[in-house]
Order: sequence, then C-alpha cells, then structure tokens
Amino acid sequence: MSTPYVTDESGKYIAATQRPDGTWRKQRKVKEGYVPQEEVPVYENKYVKFFKSKPDLPPGLNPEEAAPAKEAARADGEAGLSKTAKRNLKRKEKRKQQQEKNETEHLSKALEKATITSSSSGEQSKNALCLHEEAELNSSMSEKARKIKNLRKKLRQVEELQQKIDSGEIGTPSKEQFEKLGRRKALEEELEDLELDL
Repeated sequence: MSTPYVTDESGKYIAATQRPDGTWRKQRKVKEGYVPQEEVPVYENKYVKFFKSKPDLPPGLNPEEAAPAKEAARADGEAGLSKTAKRNLKRKEKRKQQQEKNETEHLSKALEKATITSSSSGEQSKNALCLHEEAELNSSMSEKARKIKNLRKKLRQVEELQQKIDSGEIGTPSKEQFEKLGRRKALEEELEDLELDL
C-alpha cells in the first residue's frame, strides 16, 4: 500500500487517514524526497546482490531437464543437509532404535516371567495386570535411583564445603553456605529412607 500524498501551494502532505477503530490520523507535512519507513528498500551488500543475481542453474542447462532432479532432491529430505546435520540425524535414529530395542527386551523379559498356564480370561487379565504393575514398579525404581543420585551429589557438595571451611579456604561462610551445611542431616535421612525402600 503506497502512502497517499497531497500536494498544494504550501507543500507536500501525507493525507489524513482513518484508523481501523474509526478515529482519524492528522495530516502530516513532509519534505521533498521523503520516503516512508515501510517503503524504504532493505539494504543488501554486494555479496547478497551477487548471489541473488546468480542463476540457479549452470549456464546452458535446460530448466525442464533440471526440474525432475530438484523434485527428487526435495523428496529425499537429507539432500540439503550438511555433513554434520546428516551425522546428527543418523545418531538420533540410532539412539531411537536402541531405546526401542531396550524396551522390547524389557517387555520380552517381563512376558517370560509371567507365563500363561491357562487360557481362561481371568488368568490372562491377572497376568496383564501383573505386567502393568511391574512396568510401573520399574519406572518408580528408576525415579528413586535418580533421586538417590541427586541426594548423594548434594551430600558430596556439603562435605566439600565443610572441608573448605575446616581447611580455612573459606574464612567466613555466607548465609547460603550455612543453610547448605544445616541441610546435611535432612539430606542424609532422606537418602537412608530411599535406600531402605529399594
């Protein structure tokens, strides 16, 4: 949309326009050669201009012959990626396959444990329920293991802080450091509780 200019004997103006809410903008006087901000072209350095002016195809190649090759490259998906991006994609796929493999191994082990001796529907539903409970138990175990690891790390940090204070590296501990030292007993109790649950 170009700006509507009005020129009269006193100079050049941007005409009054109506806003979407119905109110009117005032008419503004502008100097000769004024270009509104939205109409100013974006600056492009010589390299950008060169690459924009450069043809997509090599000289002499028929665009109709190049079209099928471009479509095949787009369909491939990986064709436009750098070496690093391709390598990362392969790693991601490998990780995903490894996770799926681990999950299937875990499920197969769980199925081996829960052998179905009878074909009655009651026993099958019980076995399915056992498998579900076992999966929940394993996920809660891994969560507890993660919490134990975090608690041990915090305790190790508290012990290192205590050693620094004892050796004189830290002359006067800050308020946060005193609070950290005060939490030691609570961390030890929580760690014992979690280890007993395992």
